Amino acid sequence: MAAWNREELDKLAGREEIDVAPKGADGELGRRVTVWAVGHGDALYVRSAVKGRNAAWYRGVRKTHAGRVWGGRLAKDVTFADDHSVNDELDSAYRKKYGRYGGIVDSCLTDEARATTLRVMPASTR
Repeated sequence: MAAWNREELDKLAGREEIDVAPKGADGELGRRVTVWAVGHGDALYVRSAVKGRNAAWYRGVRKTHAGRVWGGRLAKDVTFADDHSVNDELDSAYRKKYGRYGGIVDSCLTDEARATTLRVMPASTR
């Protein structure tokens, strides 16, 4: 996996919301959806909080582990990997970043949402 440059990671992790689209086996992007994202260490993380494993974007990402993210003017091809090793830390990051939304942030902290934790990394540019 390629590493984020700090500026791009900070831009995406600092945004209130980012957009995500899975890349199909044919290389075409699927429907773009808005999600909450948090940074932790040198990585960006997303969860499928509303529809969990049934969300179309999440199912698409699970098939190819590839897609694109957008945050403001930044668009980046990315890879996605399951990463539950930092779920507790991410729960804290979600609470800190989105706690002002009260009970809504709780949808990101359920067992179902935690099971969909994905590490988002820039795609290799070979």
